[in-house]
Amino acid sequence: MAKIKRAYTPLNILNKKFHPLAFTGEWANSLGVPDKAFSAIIWGGSSSGKTEFSLQLARYLTKFGRVAYNSLEQGMSATMQDAIERNYMAECEGKFILLDREPFPELIARMKRHKSPNFLFVDSVQYLQITKSQYYELKELMQAKRKGIVWVSQARGKEPKGALADDIRFDVDLKLWVQGFRMFPEGRLNGGGNMYDIWPEKSTKYYGEIL
Repeated sequence: MAKIKRAYTPLNILNKKFHPLAFTGEWANSLGVPDKAFSAIIWGGSSSGKTEFSLQLARYLTKFGRVAYNSLEQGMSATMQDAIERNYMAECEGKFILLDREPFPELIARMKRHKSPNFLFVDSVQYLQITKSQYYELKELMQAKRKGIVWVSQARGKEPKGALADDIRFDVDLKLWVQGFRMFPEGRLNGGGNMYDIWPEKSTKYYGEIL
């Protein structure tokens, strides 16, 4: 017989302790104050600024713990090296690691370790090539260990590309659409909601604005 999960009273819920991240400044204005074990998806078209924003968010998250970035599309490449340099990731030495196209089994094994990173980026959903059940396996592992996860996805038009990416968008806390080097947040934000300018020089040109 299947074990029945615990039911919670209103007082149980009100007394539950969560661990909000103390976001400040433009990050709080945009993403609010997410829980330590938040989930997010970043999606946008090619050359829209997804990697730039992902690295900027990863850099900010190193203030709250260690970050692993699984680069499945670019891997250890000259283009990733350039992005790492542009976003001053060397300042995060000891708090940020790049995974070079790490496949799902190894990724699960890594995150199960006792001292695994506090936050994980998967770039991208499409290149990890997992099933929906594998997605839930990783999701449940991250929740059980109170760790945050950020998925990066390609887009088809203004929607995440593919059925799994679309399912993830409806499942996660933060839904972060990138276009023209700007990020537009939506979802369970706990505050925030403002646009985030990823690369002002490029975004103003894209939108025909004057600096």
